[in-house]
Amino acid sequence: MISITLPDGSQRQYEAGATIADVAASIGAGLAKAALAGKVDGRLVDTSFPLSGDASLEIVTEKHPDALEVLRHSTAHLLAQAVQRLFPGAQVTIGPVIDNGFYYDFSYERAFTPDDLPSIEAEMAKIVAEKLPVSRSVKSRDEAISFFQNIGEHYKAEIISSIPANEALSLYSQGEFTDLCRGPHVPSTEKLRGFKLMKVAGAYWRGDSNNAMLSRIYGTAWLNDKDLKAYLTQLEEAEKRDHRKIGKAQSLFHVQEEGPGLVFWHPKGWRLWQVVEQHMRRVYRDSGYQEVRCPQVLDVSLWKKSGHWDNYQNNMFFTESEKRTYALKPMNCPGHVQVFNQGLHSYRDLPIRYGEFGACHRNEPSGALHGIMRVRGFTQDDGHIFCTENQIEAEVTAFHQQAMKVYSDFGFSDIALKIALRPEPRLGDDATWDKAENALRAALSAAGVQWEELPGEGAFYGPKIEYHMRDSIGRGWQVGTMQVDFMMPERLGAEYVDEHSARKHPVMLHRAIVGSMERFIGILIENHAGAFPPWLAPVQSVVMNITDAQADYVAEVRKTLVNQGFRVESDLRNEKIGYKIREHTLQKVPYLLVVGDRERETGTIAVRTREGVDLGSMSVAEFAAKLAAENGPAA
Repeated sequence: MISITLPDGSQRQYEAGATIADVAASIGAGLAKAALAGKVDGRLVDTSFPLSGDASLEIVTEKHPDALEVLRHSTAHLLAQAVQRLFPGAQVTIGPVIDNGFYYDFSYERAFTPDDLPSIEAEMAKIVAEKLPVSRSVKSRDEAISFFQNIGEHYKAEIISSIPANEALSLYSQGEFTDLCRGPHVPSTEKLRGFKLMKVAGAYWRGDSNNAMLSRIYGTAWLNDKDLKAYLTQLEEAEKRDHRKIGKAQSLFHVQEEGPGLVFWHPKGWRLWQVVEQHMRRVYRDSGYQEVRCPQVLDVSLWKKSGHWDNYQNNMFFTESEKRTYALKPMNCPGHVQVFNQGLHSYRDLPIRYGEFGACHRNEPSGALHGIMRVRGFTQDDGHIFCTENQIEAEVTAFHQQAMKVYSDFGFSDIALKIALRPEPRLGDDATWDKAENALRAALSAAGVQWEELPGEGAFYGPKIEYHMRDSIGRGWQVGTMQVDFMMPERLGAEYVDEHSARKHPVMLHRAIVGSMERFIGILIENHAGAFPPWLAPVQSVVMNITDAQADYVAEVRKTLVNQGFRVESDLRNEKIGYKIREHTLQKVPYLLVVGDRERETGTIAVRTREGVDLGSMSVAEFAAKLAAENGPAA
């Protein structure tokens, strides 16, 4: 008999060889019906998996966090089977799970088009209705190669040929369809629902442009139709909020071919930038940071000392002058160490906090560039704290409070925290990494918050806390970071004198709250759908005349408001007032100020909101007071 420990801590005895499905059935018919897979000692397996010894077991149902991965993986096979039914001769290659769905690459006599998707999707639904059982078998490498060659799957045979000869391979079958796969998969196609095919694209075999072009079909899969519809609605809303469309419609910025991944900021977009930057500058000031400015280009010798040359050079831009090689900085940290190194510091001086709106350049692949969300040239609200080991917890805790306040200022309240742990490759030994990771855990524990841990996702020089915020339509964005670094100060010769007159290397904390300014502004554009709150809006109000007779008064009102620090424009065009109101409403200006003869004579303005609410007439002073009261954290 073997002992199986369930999530509630209870233990049950079974004959060796009992499957996950057997255990589920012994607990209850409902669980047996709901089971999608199992998790044995932390490893996902099929419900047909035989238990050979004592183990801990979780039954994966739709409520389990791994359910979507299993469902999406199986839905990829469902897609492949449907394609081969409809297009005999199509060969399957690879079909992984991706964010929110899956894709599968196919080789066929012609490229698939969007017109093919409805018929493929309908065939997928038929296969679901057939309730085909999904079964697993094991073959040797050579047996698997022969099997796939015999059924004309030459790409699959090529994949298997690169696998070591002594490795046993798992194959999954449903009906007439069989594919090579590690699994696990759902027990039957009837478990698959809530899916939709999204688009087609071209993809080179194994990502090599010298190889054949394949057809890639993307799909999304969810637990049920309700979740699918919610996701599709989110996509529709995201399309309306696309920062690139809003940026063009409101003339905030543009990008062009001559500067891939680089942003041209227009006057209104730069006003928005300045509101964000000046707010963050106040956060620097109020938190004890000294603002610095470091060079854009530095000799590669510095990047070799810092470790960037060995760990990051593929992402860097280089240039030469007078037979010396220089790099555009991808990060601000080595420059801040150079500032710290000018003069010897006492332990009494620590912590020393430097902040910089530092422009960086990273050689991102052109295919990954996306508006202002993913760029090659960007500016960070970057800061570095030089402190002692004993000061780490207090500094990280203080930063956490600052970051949460800033996110709240910008209207974000749903924030998730994650600690990214040691990657490969990395600098330093395990003992140093243990110390750095534990310092972050201790600080978050002291702040009384929960977090998730991400093995292998830290920076090469240290672990980091990541701040992930959720926007108004439920999407998550990773923005701020706090990183503990014991490596770079030592590599770059940073020292202070401790209380025993000995020289020691400080700890360096790398921190950013909004991260890339470009990306954060893109997030703000999409979060607010371009309808910014008054304190953020590039144009807070527009003063409009009805006839030319009010032109001088419009200019007077605008000047009065601008002199009080408000971002106000005037519209004196020879157009009907209704046309002007509609146009500035589409531009999502918070307040529309209308001036006719009565307003000119009484020294007032008629105030409307972009939502069409008539706030009536008020004096310019009254409106200025109202706008000042809504100027939020920027006031």
